[in-house]
Amino acid sequence: MILKRILNKAKFNFFTNLFLNQFPKKVNIQRFSQSAVKLKMNNNPLNEFVLELKTPFEELDCREAFDGLTEKERKYLHYYSKASWYGSMISFIQTSPESPLIFPLLHQIFNEENVESLRNSTAGKVTSDDFLAFIIYSCGVFANAGNYKGFGDTKFIPGLNEANMELIISCSKAYQKNKIEIDHLWNLAKKSIYSLSDNIKSLGLKGAGITTYFSSNCSKDDADLVTEWMKTKKLEAYISRTFKTIDSNGKSNYEVRLASADHGEAKGITIDEEEFKGSNFKVVRGDYMRLLPYVIENLKNACDYVANDGQKQMLENIIESFKTGSLDAHKKGSRFWVLDKEPAVEAYIGWMFTYRDPAGERGEFFGWTSMMNRKQSEKFQNMVQNAEKFLVELPWPMTFEKDKFSKPDFTSIDVMAFAGSTVPVGLSIPITYEELRHKEGFKNLTLGNVLNTRFKSDNHSFLSKDDQELMKKFKSKSFEVQVALHELLGHGSGKLFRIDEEGKLNFDKEIVVNPLTGKPIDKWYEPGETFDSKFKAMGSSYEECRAESVALHLCFNREVMKILGHTDEKEIEDLIYVGWLLMIYAGAGRATEMWNPTTKQWGQAHSQARFAIMKVLYEAGVFTIEETEPGKMLRISLKREMIYTVGRKAIAEFLLKLQVFKSTADYEGANNLYEKYSTVDEQFAKWREIVLLNKQPRLILIQANTTIVDDKVQLKTYNGSCDGFIESWRDRFGADATDLHKIMLECWENDKKYFE
Repeated sequence: MILKRILNKAKFNFFTNLFLNQFPKKVNIQRFSQSAVKLKMNNNPLNEFVLELKTPFEELDCREAFDGLTEKERKYLHYYSKASWYGSMISFIQTSPESPLIFPLLHQIFNEENVESLRNSTAGKVTSDDFLAFIIYSCGVFANAGNYKGFGDTKFIPGLNEANMELIISCSKAYQKNKIEIDHLWNLAKKSIYSLSDNIKSLGLKGAGITTYFSSNCSKDDADLVTEWMKTKKLEAYISRTFKTIDSNGKSNYEVRLASADHGEAKGITIDEEEFKGSNFKVVRGDYMRLLPYVIENLKNACDYVANDGQKQMLENIIESFKTGSLDAHKKGSRFWVLDKEPAVEAYIGWMFTYRDPAGERGEFFGWTSMMNRKQSEKFQNMVQNAEKFLVELPWPMTFEKDKFSKPDFTSIDVMAFAGSTVPVGLSIPITYEELRHKEGFKNLTLGNVLNTRFKSDNHSFLSKDDQELMKKFKSKSFEVQVALHELLGHGSGKLFRIDEEGKLNFDKEIVVNPLTGKPIDKWYEPGETFDSKFKAMGSSYEECRAESVALHLCFNREVMKILGHTDEKEIEDLIYVGWLLMIYAGAGRATEMWNPTTKQWGQAHSQARFAIMKVLYEAGVFTIEETEPGKMLRISLKREMIYTVGRKAIAEFLLKLQVFKSTADYEGANNLYEKYSTVDEQFAKWREIVLLNKQPRLILIQANTTIVDDKVQLKTYNGSCDGFIESWRDRFGADATDLHKIMLECWENDKKYFE
């Protein structure tokens, strides 16, 4: 029985029982108590793996935008949102092998009772800090779609010991109602929940972390071989995972599994087993086959409330993709989505960002719904209309720019539901479908209510008082400028030189010259190659670095500032200063949280990108870093007068190299450049300890739900606390919650052999 085990374990000290092997030998284990507060004090080596008790929660307000919708639009929003949240269960499976266990364990507990009820049940049995640590851990799992940070990719564990977590679970109504099932889930999950061995502290391939995009026996060499084989088949990996088995003869067999509700053979989609370089390969269907029908059902319901035929065709093709495993169907649906300009309800769903795949090619599942903010969107559309004028200011020749700039739909949206491992502040999608972006264009979106909410809890302790005041006054406006330039002209600029299957180049080899060498172009993308497959794990971060650099380079343009509503010269000067300071602070004062000193790898694409830019500017002497309190506090000081001279020149030269290497498929040149500036040297590794000592907890957003009552869609919002956040997840799945719990356990059981 669970209570008997609690009594047996209670006599052991928390760290002695669970984490003794994680501490340096000099640490005095006995001075730590079981309190979650003391767990996190001083330089505790577990600090970076526990979510802070002071984690802030904020409601993501969308009431005004929702009130402006018609009833038909609200029903479209309602069903699309439900599809997105059901799809988010896939994100848990993509995060870690144990996340499909942790979700049903925790969600079952809160599905039976609210936080206050559980708090009352545990009163006098655990400390208030331990109870709060349990709640914060649960919130973190739901918010990050698993037990690895959506922004950072490092593992987090509960801030209370195993015995007390077990005690809280045993006090729940869910446990009283179904002891056998809860016991089963807890016993399966607890070791993985608390384990912090070096090879699972962050996401990565064998030897560098944990991933479910590949089976645990797959190394970088395996991933490269799979990429090479898929290139011969002209296959893109966005909706796939790969599982490797070894037969009795020692031969490797790779199963590339596509996401689909259907399973079995399908012409043009699956591929029978064949040999390649001494290994066997095949493509099958049926990944997430028990979850996707819930997504499909709600998308079908949304079809009854579309605003136009384009939206209907978009949904029909996405449904076809989710059903059959056809990536082409999703691309076709995405085309209709791109062509649907300025809809009242803006929504998208599918495998989007490749940040979390260690090989940089497979997409993570996201689904989201939002409402357009027409007033804010007007200025962004003005940016689009003038974009081609701004492109000529970029530091590369126009021969390195697309033959024709595809003017995107650029709008400001208020998000109601963003289901996945994290919520961004801006989007440029579809980011993975390069051919579609070049032919039909793309959409740029600023998530207005997310941006405004995220800045509520920001502080910048490594700055002078004057700089902190400027940050408070201008950071929101300055970041809006940064996001607009990043998404529109960052991700929207630059040409990829390629050759097609008939040997035809998409540029004039006799005319186009490499500005870094002064010689003709001699490298390009071969048939079947994409930027992601060529640049692999580095690609996502490299592209974010390029887009961020574009924003820094173009923020000096007064016409850009005017379009975005800034005409006062003194304010513009401050906006530019704060924009550069934000980038430098992100790189020097925060980014290294996401760097793993054991594996020497980055866990977050944007953080690596900002660190690289910061290093470029640090090398140029544009700012200084000093330890105002040795080992405890830093001071970052930007030299305002140098931004326009040395700083601007350094960014232009760096950006030119980034673009040339990307355009010419020069992975070696790109890797040498990027490794130079994104390597955390001894000095920054030392400062990382100070960064961790002063790190700020990441905000958790509380998102609304909708229900239909008497054929009317009603919006339900929640208070800005961990209690409100948990309540939102209690309401999210209704009567389907029990079935989802069983399906997640089933998914874990089906896949566990690949991760043992």
